[in-house]
This record gives sequence, structure tokens and C-alpha cells, in this order.
Amino acid sequence: MLTAFARAFKTPDLRKKLLFTLAMIVLYRLGSHIPVPGVSYKNVQICVDQMGAGNNSLFGLVNMFSGGALLQITIFALGIMPYITASIILQLLTVVIPKLETLKKEGQAGTSKITQYTRYLTVALAILQGTGLVATARSGALFGTCSVKDQIVPDRSIFTTVVMVLTMTAGTCLVMWLGELITDRGIGNGMSILMFISIAAGFVGSLWAIKEQGKIADGWVEFGVVMLVGLAMVGLVVFVEQAQRRIPVQYAKRMIGRRAYGGTSTYIPLKVNQAGIIPVIFASSLLYIPALVVQFSGSTAGWATWIQKHFVKGDHPYYIAVYFLLIVFFAFFYVAISFNPEEVADNMKKYGGFIPGIRAGRPTAEYLSYVLNRITWPGSLYLGLIALVPTMALAGFGANQNFPFGGTSILIIVGVGLETVKQIESQLQQRNYEGFLR
Repeated sequence: MLTAFARAFKTPDLRKKLLFTLAMIVLYRLGSHIPVPGVSYKNVQICVDQMGAGNNSLFGLVNMFSGGALLQITIFALGIMPYITASIILQLLTVVIPKLETLKKEGQAGTSKITQYTRYLTVALAILQGTGLVATARSGALFGTCSVKDQIVPDRSIFTTVVMVLTMTAGTCLVMWLGELITDRGIGNGMSILMFISIAAGFVGSLWAIKEQGKIADGWVEFGVVMLVGLAMVGLVVFVEQAQRRIPVQYAKRMIGRRAYGGTSTYIPLKVNQAGIIPVIFASSLLYIPALVVQFSGSTAGWATWIQKHFVKGDHPYYIAVYFLLIVFFAFFYVAISFNPEEVADNMKKYGGFIPGIRAGRPTAEYLSYVLNRITWPGSLYLGLIALVPTMALAGFGANQNFPFGGTSILIIVGVGLETVKQIESQLQQRNYEGFLR
């Protein structure tokens, strides 16, 4: 593997892509440490030291995706979450809005138009989220028990607020641009790479925090247990993410003049985890809503107390049960809207393809739907397992639910790592080099 890395850097165009990707990553991490104008950086550091950068469960998901920049209130505080949210919304709207569905079928031109809509929606969401973050910081709710939480934003004038929101929005646009540059001129998917870097940025610090909080042998026993749990989860994720059900497809021969065309055999790869990380993000975001409502309403009624007791901490049985059921539901929901068996069956019939033993047309669509439902069950249960087991296993060591070995982060790290390695592998194979993992 190290030899393959050396060969990759010896190839001029591949070396250029790798160095360009590294340069964009450095710029991204640099922006994650530049505070927003109007914020008291000294007071922010006091609050982070008192509470810990990852202990705010309400904003933990966004903070994880921003590489810790959210609770530092930097120019990249919103990270790539607005873009991720916009992409998911557009993907869902494509199913229900005929115009977007037509654009999707137009090929490259339609895809470019949808990408443009995604950018506009990203800016709108960045303004909305930036306004919410500034309001939360001004009210002191961002650091609930910090002694200087009310002095995070000393100047509360309208001008300062507008400047802060515009700065965060511009930071989100810059992050989106960096991601697209990596996709066009670097290695791998730019947004996925930045997401990977954001999560990995807090990896070492979280591991060391587990060791510091441990009580057995100065924390080394807890550290070792955490590492074993993490390695086991990584192995399971790699195994399942690579698993797929291959549906064989045969194309009939066609005679055009004296030449025969077609007659080839291929397959439709249906992944066990067809939905990817989306169900976990949906479920996590949905479970943040009740706690946010309670926090901003300031209510002390019975319902508010009940929500704080059962749906704020991730280790409560009610939270775990609802979280698991939501992941399973969203896994089936997302697969249903992202893979259309009828459309696949029609395309196969149009080009003379068929599944051996299955008639073309409606029987093929029913067969694909049957297989997809069968493999989605283990895929959804696997997502729920990965999301919950690390949380419960690490709760005894004081780890929060956004620990790097937690469900969302481990799925992203392993998934992005595998895809990036595959891209470098393909680049090397095109130049007759040995495989990246051989």
C-alpha cells in the first residue's frame, strides 16, 4: 500500500491531483479556526474549556460535520451541513415535482440545472441557520451552563448581527466551492472528502478524552476497550458496505445487416446498504427537534420535563428505541424514492435486456422490488446496530454520542475512505500499475 502511494506521487497528473486536494483541505481547516467578527474569542474558549467541545448534544451533529467549528463560532461554523441538507431536499423533491423529475432525465444539462438549484437552496439554508446560530449565541443557549455564556457576542447591534450572518453564509459558499474544486480537479468527491476531514479532525482529541476520563490503570483500560469496539465496528462496516446482491441481466442478440449486436451478460448491483448514511442523518436530525423546541421555548411544563428526561440524552431506552425505529423507517423510505424498479425494468426492456427466468416488463419490476425489500431489511437493521451499539458501549466511559466511533461518523469515515481508495486504485490501474490494496 505504501509502495502504491509512492507510485501515485511519481505520476505527474495524479500527484498534481493529490497535492491539490491536500491544499484545499489545509484551506478548509484554516478557515475552521478563524473566528467570526463580533464574537469574543476569549469567552468562547472559556466556555469550550468548561463544557467541552463535544458535550452539547443539541448542536453535536452540526458541530461534528463542521470539524468543531460550530462551537468555536468560526467563519466555517456551518460547515457543509447546509449543502448536505439542500442536496437531500432536492433529491426528495425530484420524486414529487414533475419538472425536477424531467430535468433529472435530461442528462448532463438537467443535472447541471438541479445542481444550480441546490446551490441557491444552500445559500438560503445558510442564511437561516446562520441567523439561528447567532441568535443562540447571543442568548447564551449555545453554552448552557457556561459562566460567560451571555458575553459570547458583546456587541448586539443589528449591524454586527448582519455581518456575522453574512460572514457565515459566505463561509458556507466558500466551503461548497472548495468541495466542487476537489471534485473537478482533485481526488474523490469533494463534499465527502471535507466531511471526512471534519470528522477526523476531532478523532484524536476524543480518543484522548476517553483516556483522561478513565479510572482503570489511568484510563488505558477504557482506551483499549474503546479501540477494540471501534475496530470491530470498522470491520463490520467495511464488510457490509462492500456487500451487494448482483441481479444477472442478459441482453438478446440483434442482427443489423450481417453483424450481430448485443448478447452480452451483465448484472445490476443492489447494495445491502442501498440508502447509505442518509437514514442515520434523517433520524438524528428529527430527534433533535423536540429538544430544540424545549430549549427555545423555555417551558417548564410537564411535557417539556418529559422530553428533557427521555429525549435529550442518547442513552435513554426511549431515545434508543425511537432512534432505531426511525433509522429502519427512513432506510425503506429513502430506498423507495431513490431506486425505481419500474423505471429499471422499462429501460431493460427497451434495450432488449432480461433477467434469466423472469419475463420482461412488470414481472421484472416485481422481482426487483421483491429482492430490494429483502436486502433492505438487513441493511436497515445494520444501520441501526452501527448507530446504537457504539453509543451504548461507550456511554460508561463518558463518551458522547458524537464520538468518532459513533454510528454517523464511522459510516462516513469508512464509506468515504473506501470510495477514495477505489478512485486512486482506478487511476493507478489505468497506468498499468499494481493495485492500490495489493
